[in-house]
Amino acid sequence: MRAGLVQMTGSDDPEGNLGPLLTAVEAAVAQGADLVLTPEVTNCVSASRARQQRVLTPESTDPTLTALRAVAARSGVHVLIGSLALRTDDPDGRFANRSLLIDPAGDVIARYDKIHMFDVAISETETYRESDGYRPGDRAVTVETPLGVLGLTICYDLRFPALYRRLAQAGAEILTVPSAFSPVTGAAHWEPLLRARAIETGAFVIAPAQTGEHPTAEGRARRTHGHSMVVSPWGTVLLDMGTMPGVAVVDLNLDDVADARRKLPGLEHDRRILGP
Repeated sequence: MRAGLVQMTGSDDPEGNLGPLLTAVEAAVAQGADLVLTPEVTNCVSASRARQQRVLTPESTDPTLTALRAVAARSGVHVLIGSLALRTDDPDGRFANRSLLIDPAGDVIARYDKIHMFDVAISETETYRESDGYRPGDRAVTVETPLGVLGLTICYDLRFPALYRRLAQAGAEILTVPSAFSPVTGAAHWEPLLRARAIETGAFVIAPAQTGEHPTAEGRARRTHGHSMVVSPWGTVLLDMGTMPGVAVVDLNLDDVADARRKLPGLEHDRRILGP
């Protein structure tokens, strides 16, 4: 299979993001991608809850989802929307950070709501409280496709290896990690964590990312790390897109998954641990 990764510098204007996004997705299709993947919060990168309240929609009416379903159906490809920021009917008004897989008929065949919330204080000037605006999911998701079995995750999930082990033991051959990673933590941890998750599970890891300084109409501006990556089941970096927005494709052979798991069958070696 051929995976096409979209690396983008999204803004807090979903309508403004849509044109460049569709151009990038169609470029990946033109390069022969069977599966096109976009980053976390593909529709809206914003730290302003007030802004999000004004511009976000429920899944049923989200224009980014509608447009990408049409592209998938027209092009006959799978599209993994890394995530959309979506309104929910939660009583507390929090949003969903939701990854969606679209099949070549244009149908949504899998949904995953980000489980682990990015509530951190990286420095005195860089803090995040994702759980203030987003409610966490509670269910791990795999989906079987003609391209292989995908296990869906999002960004901060990357720091929780138990999730990836669970997905791999459920049959996932490709683990997706769409992200909007902080530049500080990205420089230190992004590549090592992606390679670790691939090595531990014997799976391909595909991580499309937001990059650069994100234009904002209001609220605090964000910067993200970029470096969209693909890592082999043996831990080899097959693609690193650097920090510029763009599109890249990479060919994957799922026989490499079976080969890695045959050589190192660690997924079969769990032991009951007592204590502490």
